[in-house]
Amino acid sequence: MLDNRSMPPSAVIPVLSCPDVVQESAWLRAAFGFLERLAIGDHRVQLSYGSGSLVLASGPTALATVMVRVEDADAHCARARAAGATIVAEPADYPYGERQYTAVDPVGHTWTFSQTIADVDPGDWLS
Repeated sequence: MLDNRSMPPSAVIPVLSCPDVVQESAWLRAAFGFLERLAIGDHRVQLSYGSGSLVLASGPTALATVMVRVEDADAHCARARAAGATIVAEPADYPYGERQYTAVDPVGHTWTFSQTIADVDPGDWLS
């Protein structure tokens, strides 16, 4: 695959629609720690987090769920809560080796943030 400086480098790029991409981008950066990669007018913004990317596109909000891996779910949750995120599931440990919490942003997208706490063989927890 060729590199293109106009596109995020991720192989999979979620595109989330929202009525005001500039406002949503600012909120996602403040609450969840995303970085702005590229703003295209007031209708499209590319954001990055670690090695992942997503695009905000102008349009009506559609239901979407995004999972993002983080280093510290508790600290990340505290940051999101302080910025006004609605926390719908508090940080909790799961048998598959992850500590996760779930939040909803101001336009209704659901975000799950996942911290790896153990290397677990899927055969140990799948029924």
